[in-house]
Parts: sequence; structure tokens; C-alpha cells
Amino acid sequence: MSEKKGNIAIFVPHAGCKNACVFCNQRSISGACSQPEEGDIRAACRRAAETPGLNRRTAELSFFGGSFTAIERERMLWYLKLGRELVQSYGFRGIRISTRPDAINPEIIAVLREYGVTAVELGAQSMDDAVLRACARGHTAQDVRDAAALVKAAGFELTLQMMTGLPGDDNAGALCTARALAALRPDGVRIYPCLVLEDTPLAALFREGKYRPQSLDEAVELSAQLLAFFSQEKIPVRKLGLHASDEYAAGALLAGPYHPAFRELAESRMLFEAVCEALRGCETAGRRILLAIHPRDRSALTGQRKGNLAHIMERFAPEEIQIEEREELPRGSVRVQVV
Repeated sequence: MSEKKGNIAIFVPHAGCKNACVFCNQRSISGACSQPEEGDIRAACRRAAETPGLNRRTAELSFFGGSFTAIERERMLWYLKLGRELVQSYGFRGIRISTRPDAINPEIIAVLREYGVTAVELGAQSMDDAVLRACARGHTAQDVRDAAALVKAAGFELTLQMMTGLPGDDNAGALCTARALAALRPDGVRIYPCLVLEDTPLAALFREGKYRPQSLDEAVELSAQLLAFFSQEKIPVRKLGLHASDEYAAGALLAGPYHPAFRELAESRMLFEAVCEALRGCETAGRRILLAIHPRDRSALTGQRKGNLAHIMERFAPEEIQIEEREELPRGSVRVQVV
């Protein structure tokens, strides 16, 4: 049985958030509306420890959904003390926290090290100050740079989060943000297309016609470009798109590029574009196209209902397309040959 790294996710919805970003309705994102108590956290760790195949040496107790280091100090320290106890008891790797860039400073860094935090995620969202102001983020791009430097200097694993389709942003801006984040050399990134959720300022802007969300196709196309870019930079994209949520089905999602298999759509588009780029200028009519791919990427390469292969046949008119699976190839890459 293969090992599972796994995060023991504990949602602290809106905890520590001192301002309301225009897009944020944390209850809809996390499905949670109250702060976790000791019994909730202990039960989550116990379930994780009993999960078959879980690798405790890599699993982390993860506090998501709020600005952890901006939580009222006594409460934050209570979470950390309990977390340290559980990590040591079960033999987990450590504690992962998510927070705002302007809620990191040398004193906070010292506290996190004392209690066994191993990873810090920073919600950058954009590296364009005008976009950050339009979203009421309450921090600047320089805050992201400063916080990232402190996190890396302390030896924590650093993950940076970005969003696409934000008010005042466009594709060029998102790619600039990606380049700025990559320059900080994080250990990973998370990419979230902006969704319009009920009970947010963005919902009002949408209804007034002052904000247009990305279409699903627009978001998939841009995300495919971002996946390719971060792959070239050798920075893992740890998450792409929000997880499926019953809250959306219940009506919290008003508009925007939500799809339960969003990452798969973006990966499929990325591989399709890679094949088309490799074939550009080649004599392909009546010849065979050989595509080599990692076995786990085969379905992404072929596309939904084999749509990618159909489009390649239509565009390049080969006699045949053959796919070869190779375990040694890196995930997310494809080798193209015309014979």
C-alpha cells in the first residue's frame, strides 16, 4: 500500500482576519462557521493516525482558513501548545499554518519555532499593489517579500498563495504575480481562481455590473499557463482550484469559474498546448505522432472524451497518434516525435 503524506486540516474560519477582503466568505470556502475546540482537534489527529497508509513522519497538523498568527495571542498559543502535544504524541512531522503576510515578524517567527511549526503559507493573492487595494487586502506586495524572507530564513517550508481573476487584474497581471512569487523561491504555490460568493462585497459589485469573473475556459487557459511556468521554475503547484463543497450546491456560489475537477482541466489544457507548440512548423500530414507521457498523465493528455486527441488530429492531420507511457518521465511533461 502506498504511503499518504496528508494534512490534518483544522479550519479556523476568519480567525485573526481584521479586515474583510472583497471576495471572502470563509464559511462557504471551509464549510465551517465556528472555531475548533480541543475535542475537535484531538479527534482529527486520532482519525489521521488510524488512517491506513498514512506516513506520520510527513503528515502535518494544519491550521487553515484564517490568519493564524493574527489570532488573539492567548488563543493562538493555546492552539500551538495543543498542536505540539499532539504532534509529539502521534509522531507527526509538525504544524503547518496559514496567515497574512503582514502578520509575520521576527517575534512571531520565534514563537512558531518554539512550538514546532514546520511550514508557513502566506496569502499573497497578488503582487500588484493596485489589485491588493481593490480587493481590500490590507497589505502590500512588499509585505509579501518581507514575510517570505523571514519565513525562509527561519528554515520553515514556504508556500505562497495567489488568485486569478481578481478585481483590477488580468492575465498579464497574474503572470507578473507568478514571476514575482517565483523570485521568492517558495517550496510550493497554491492557485485559486476568484469566485463570486454570496454575502461578500464582490457579490454586490457583480450584481451592479462592476465586476466580471473569469469564464471557466478563461480560468483554465490562464491556469494552464501558470502550471507550465511554475513547472519550468521547478516550483510545485500544491493546489489548483477550490475543493468541491456542498456549500456551493446550496447556493453560496453566485458566479465564477468553479469546477469540481478544475485542476484536471488545467493540466489537460497545459499538455495539449505543449503538444501543439512542439508540432508547430512540423510536417505532420499523413505521418505518425508519437507522444510519450508519464502513466498518471495519460488521461490529462487525451482530455475529456479524448477531446485533446481529436483536436490534434483535426489541426495537424496525422495518420495516427500513438501514446507511450514512460515511468521515468516527470509528471506534467510530454515528449513529442513525428515519424
